[in-house]
Amino acid sequence: MIGKTGAVAENEARPEPPMLGGERAQLTGFLDYLRATVVLKASGLSDEQARRSLLPSELTTIAGLLRHLAYVEQYWFRVVLGGEPDTWAEILAEDRDADFRLDPDVPVTELVAAYEAECRNSREVVARLGFSDEFPFRDGNRLTVRWVVAHMIEETGRHAGHLDLLRELIDGSTGE
Repeated sequence: MIGKTGAVAENEARPEPPMLGGERAQLTGFLDYLRATVVLKASGLSDEQARRSLLPSELTTIAGLLRHLAYVEQYWFRVVLGGEPDTWAEILAEDRDADFRLDPDVPVTELVAAYEAECRNSREVVARLGFSDEFPFRDGNRLTVRWVVAHMIEETGRHAGHLDLLRELIDGSTGE
């Protein structure tokens, strides 16, 4: 059930995005819903299940997608909006998909916890900024906080769909 205020539905572990409210509340509400979906899809799996490759690409494991999503949260919110150094730049320069496969033996519970920690940090960064605040980006371009949030809705939503399919292939669990 979708609540008007974005409150957690009675039997739901995910915060529903508000149907009423301003742009910030609605966009961050959808992003938080997708983030919670990622956690839901990755929870309750064994480490072996989370690392199981079910498709031809080695990049499509639940563990790899969790690592990637934690990285993109870090990059867009800590590095681009927060001005922190990009600690992954050299690693990704050598292997552009390293975030999907680095540290293959990390337990899935730690990957989920790391992702949730990055999401908390991202929320804190966004809370301090205006949606129209501009930041420098590559090649002299500029972007806004609004653009980063919209991009992360797309990024997280795409990978939540991947997780949904992988989870169904692993144990038959389905649902939105």
